[in-house]
Amino acid sequence: MADSPPMGISEAGIRIARAAVFTALCVALSAGAHVFFSATPLPVLTVAAVAVAVFALAFPLTGRERRFGSIAALLVPLQLVLDTVFTTGQTTCYGTAATAGGAAAPVPRVSALSLLCAGGDVGTPLARFAAGAEPAAHPAGPWLLLAVHVAVALAAAGWLRGGEAALARLVRAAGAVTFRPLLLAVTGRPPLPGPRTAVRPRRAERRPGQVRALLLGHCVIRRGPPRAAVI
Repeated sequence: MADSPPMGISEAGIRIARAAVFTALCVALSAGAHVFFSATPLPVLTVAAVAVAVFALAFPLTGRERRFGSIAALLVPLQLVLDTVFTTGQTTCYGTAATAGGAAAPVPRVSALSLLCAGGDVGTPLARFAAGAEPAAHPAGPWLLLAVHVAVALAAAGWLRGGEAALARLVRAAGAVTFRPLLLAVTGRPPLPGPRTAVRPRRAERRPGQVRALLLGHCVIRRGPPRAAVI
């Protein structure tokens, strides 16, 4: 998400769309990786609350076009924070056995837990698929999850940077196309070209010797031989 904002990229509608794309990509990648490695679905309200928080964080940062470094600097730590939040949500709603790769057995939902854990689960088919592979049972599972989060965040940052650059070029092109009809509507005629300055051909400078040679070269001798020589 250049240092100077392109015309139109900081408008409210475009900023909302950019923040929404960032939120969807960030939450989907983080939740998918977490469900796969934990083999446990996520509480739907936890995912919804995380999405709202990520959008609220991303929207103020969309006031200008962002470079790869600034996107990655936000996305990588955010992936790690979301992983911790998702683990907390799973532990709260399903118990510690579920987060260790066991079956998701909901704890008794009373008081505040009834609101937090209600609404269903997210990623149940992926959790069932991952339960057969048991990725969390591997000793290097937590480190592998960390490496996956970092790698996915960097790849997503590169993809988002490409989208930022493409959107900036599109906005500039749209501004260039719409500016000329507006100019014609205001002035009533197309802009006239600037006055042309008459270019006078430059005469070649001739030296006196060259002039004399030129005159002699055009002389025609019409005088015949002397009369005495003819007789």
